Amino acid sequence: MPKKILLSLFLPLMLLLSACSMGGFKPDHKYKIESFDSTNQHNEQVSLDDLKGTVWIAQFVFTNCDNVCLPMMANMADLQKQLQDEGIEDYKIVSFSVDPEFDSPEVLQDYLEAFDPVDPSKWEMLTGYSQETIENLAIGSFKTFVTKTPNDVIHGSGFSLVNKDGVSVKTYNGAEDVPYDQMVKDIKALIKEEAKS
Repeated sequence: MPKKILLSLFLPLMLLLSACSMGGFKPDHKYKIESFDSTNQHNEQVSLDDLKGTVWIAQFVFTNCDNVCLPMMANMADLQKQLQDEGIEDYKIVSFSVDPEFDSPEVLQDYLEAFDPVDPSKWEMLTGYSQETIENLAIGSFKTFVTKTPNDVIHGSGFSLVNKDGVSVKTYNGAEDVPYDQMVKDIKALIKEEAKS
């Protein structure tokens, strides 16, 4: 077979294969989230099953935190604004309190309002579990840390992207140098991909 004919058959095939591999969502990891039961800022019960079927972004914060939690909450509110600007609607923001003994639903509601999110209905500010439960959930499901000391709670500052099946697929900086553009792109791609399945 002449080289020109071979090339003319081979080149379109390569272009087709490369087009198929572009644009889809690519996870960095697949960490299955363990089942949990909690109470949100409206005093409603929220479990992992309640979140399944929706893409969500998770973070670990607490209301008495005077360092990383403040920029994390502000950055998450900024991310939500960018998602709204892109017309992205099918998601949740899940903030796990790492100080559940102090952070009651009412305290969490007041804390959320202080950051003036563009759509508070998409936020789940969670509490109502034991300290041991949240520490185990953090390390077991999100591969991050939560440790309570006598005067503080030390915790990771990442944002975790979770798919509709309850699997963490990517983690991003949450306290500083937040990759907003990449996060918006990933969330949009993940929602689009999972809408097909």
